[in-house]
Amino acid sequence: MNTSFWKSGHVPTLFAAFLYFDLSFMVWYLLGPLAVQIATDLQLTPQQRGLMVATPILAGAILRFVMGILVDRLSPKTAGLIGQVIVIVALFSAWKLGVNSYEQALLLGVFLGVAGASFAVSLPLASQWYPPQHQGKAMGIAGAGNSGTVFAALLAPL
Repeated sequence: MNTSFWKSGHVPTLFAAFLYFDLSFMVWYLLGPLAVQIATDLQLTPQQRGLMVATPILAGAILRFVMGILVDRLSPKTAGLIGQVIVIVALFSAWKLGVNSYEQALLLGVFLGVAGASFAVSLPLASQWYPPQHQGKAMGIAGAGNSGTVFAALLAPL
């Protein structure tokens, strides 16, 4: 990659978009690596465990549309901030109050789905700072935040 790419945009924003995406993906996939422990604690059936793991993914797919509208109407930064506040409040509530039932696990999954909507924030945030000939590279770097799933799988069960 030549230096014209790095000089043509705003590298701190690109890094922030990557970091936002990475952390969002860690949170989005959190229930997957923890499914065995949660299913044991809540005595879930295999079907319940499957739905619990699928809920944040499905919610994230649906909420991307909503987040995309917020990005267009407000800005990527503002929409991202709103999404992060929702996710942080949900995680804090789960930590302090606990997840004591299957229904609470599903509700947490819906809120974690907001983190999955980060696609609609991160990619426009990264690409808007780069000219058209470099937007693909910028989105590729920001999109590498998908690596957050690896960190969730490695770190969440600890």
